[in-house]
Amino acid sequence: MYASVLLVSALGACSALAAPAAPDLKLAPSIDTVSEYFNMLAATIKGVKPGPVPVCDISKAKLPAGASGLAPPSAGFKLKHIALGRGTQNYTCNLSKPDEAPKAAGAVATLFDASCVVSAYPDLARSLGKVAMQFNLTSAESKLNPSNLAISGHHFFTGPTTPFFDLDVSAKKLGHANCAKDGATPAPANAPKGQKGEAAVPWLKLLTISGATGNLREVYRVETVGGSAPATCQGLPAGFTVQYAAQYWFYEGKA
Repeated sequence: MYASVLLVSALGACSALAAPAAPDLKLAPSIDTVSEYFNMLAATIKGVKPGPVPVCDISKAKLPAGASGLAPPSAGFKLKHIALGRGTQNYTCNLSKPDEAPKAAGAVATLFDASCVVSAYPDLARSLGKVAMQFNLTSAESKLNPSNLAISGHHFFTGPTTPFFDLDVSAKKLGHANCAKDGATPAPANAPKGQKGEAAVPWLKLLTISGATGNLREVYRVETVGGSAPATCQGLPAGFTVQYAAQYWFYEGKA
């Protein structure tokens, strides 16, 4: 067998469940971005040497260099899951004060299992969010185009500043957790922009709070694409959304 089998299976592995209601995107895919992704995919497969199919081992995966502005994972914690999130960052505006900046109002995203791809092919994985931004995400989809990643969870907010992650939607039952922000760092200057040129939202480190299951303890948001609000509320409604993508790295505590 060939190691390239892992790449193909990693892009389509894992059981999938139906996604919750998600935004229908209206923009056509960027041919350049999609072409770049498939060229990289082809080069990755071509560069794989014949041999046994490698094991999907995420223990050796390293956070991207841009995460150096965040506190590292706590000693003894282990990487449990990597997901690609695709959805919206949500904002509100005070219509009586159009010169004010929009206020963050949480986020909603579907999480797709990217563990094997990110750990085995980090160069290819860095393009996942950028290319995912080019495709429509609808309530009927169970896999993410064009990478064919299966759903592994959902992300939303249970309070104004409380992000929640549900990783219990697949057969793996990885846990669920409310979180609190531990730190933030700006996305790299060359981070991909959103569908309308929006800057990438910051990278984050989150800590789970009381009630978390699956021994989930820390979560990182990295490799962000788009999601930032305009500078002011001029011409905007009371509530609006901005498309985004990001990788989420979930760490479990000591056994």
